[in-house]
Amino acid sequence: MEVIAILMPGDMGHAVGRELRAHGHDVVTCLAGRSERTRRLAAAAGLRDLPDLDAVVAEADLVLSILPPARALDQARAVAEAMRRVGRFPVYVDCNAVSPDTAGQIAAVIGAAGAPFVDCGIIGLAPGKDTATRFYVSGADTRAMEALDGKGIRVIACGREVGRASALKMCYAALTKGSWTLQTALLLAAARLDVLDELLEEFAFSQQAALAAMEQRIPRLPADSERWIGEMEEIAATFESVGVPRGFHDGAAAIFRLLARTPFASETRENMDTSRSLTQAIHAYAEQLARDRGEKA
Repeated sequence: MEVIAILMPGDMGHAVGRELRAHGHDVVTCLAGRSERTRRLAAAAGLRDLPDLDAVVAEADLVLSILPPARALDQARAVAEAMRRVGRFPVYVDCNAVSPDTAGQIAAVIGAAGAPFVDCGIIGLAPGKDTATRFYVSGADTRAMEALDGKGIRVIACGREVGRASALKMCYAALTKGSWTLQTALLLAAARLDVLDELLEEFAFSQQAALAAMEQRIPRLPADSERWIGEMEEIAATFESVGVPRGFHDGAAAIFRLLARTPFASETRENMDTSRSLTQAIHAYAEQLARDRGEKA
């Protein structure tokens, strides 16, 4: 039974771990210093908790790094140090939403420790939904990940160059999360210009599909906003690296920062208020913006 480590078992990580366990793998993690919510998710997925990263690399054959992108490089450094201490070098897979440049930095850290590295970009909802989550992988040798194809996830090789999988993820998320923040921004502007009701009426007439998507998604964004700030910054850096203006996603990061300051940001996917309407959400976001700007009520 191949031992697979999940670092860390958040929304995506615990679901991946659950699927891999269901397909016969021993899945481990390290919950030292993690939140109570992460501990609950790990327990629900049946992951085996180890005391520290040294214990993780001593047991794991494959390490999947799945966490907010702002922490990806630091975690790679910590795991690389553990590998050197223990003298064991499992395959390290960075599954985070990072730029190709950041993926290259992580590959260098892991490679310097003497371990194989796989670049990976995750697209889709967490495993267990109707459509299999796609794990796009690239690098010199991606067979360790390709062996997991069909085990609750779909693994798709996209080349031997580190950074290709991350590039694909960046361009994909630029559309999805970038669109959500654009929609939030224009509705926020409409609210502050006192034309929100009229705009929503026009959308109901001429943009029904877009409006339905906004009603479903935008009121729920604050729960994830904090961890998506770094992802937007990575997308902006990716665009800039190839001469494409980065401002779109710098703006997206700013919108997520705003949402992360709202009272709704304390919600989680488990306890968020799903009855909150689009109009209620936008007015609350507008109130937060006014507070940030020091405007009087």
